[in-house]
Amino acid sequence: MPAKSKSKFPRESRAARRQRAAELLAALGRLYPSSRTALDWRDPLQILVATILSAQCTDERVNQVTPGLFRRFPDARALAAASQEELEALIRSTGFFRNKAKNIRGAAERIVAEHGGEVPDTMGELLALPGVARKTANCVLGTAFGRNEGVVVDTHVGRLARRLGLSRERDPVKVERDLVELFPRESWTVLSHMLIDHGRAVCTARRADCDACYLVELCAQVEV
Repeated sequence: MPAKSKSKFPRESRAARRQRAAELLAALGRLYPSSRTALDWRDPLQILVATILSAQCTDERVNQVTPGLFRRFPDARALAAASQEELEALIRSTGFFRNKAKNIRGAAERIVAEHGGEVPDTMGELLALPGVARKTANCVLGTAFGRNEGVVVDTHVGRLARRLGLSRERDPVKVERDLVELFPRESWTVLSHMLIDHGRAVCTARRADCDACYLVELCAQVEV
């Protein structure tokens, strides 16, 4: 396994890093002009549930499960009234199905009781729902409501943020903090989608394909 390269920008100032971030954003936009979430959804409740299911699970698997799930339980009231056993059976293949089913039911119950059956559209209200942390809340707000409250930091975004020299952190909340300082607010939602696309296509967990990467001149680490 090759040794990890040192950063190409060891003494990079904050201003220089922001300029490089702007160039990275433009390059990502050219590479992935139609970037969006890979999860299938039609309304805020569906993207909320799909994002909860996506924890430790591929988007492809989630997309196989959700059509049947939403046919059986089309709204928050139906989900709130679902039995734990039936919900577990429908989502079993996504992994951690007992806890996910508990959180989905709990979130639906609170949505019905406190929000009239409609998914709330503020960070504080979303974070109060069972099973919802910043990653899920950012996804719902940015994708369903068009509100850039933060950057979704999943494993792809965290990995690329470190490889590109945008953050040294491993805690997703701290990575998000670094990214929102570097990129304009209006780009936060699409930024995560583009980084995820690049992390799947080129800069994978197993290997950074630097020879095929159009971001190589802007990347802090090559041949990681």
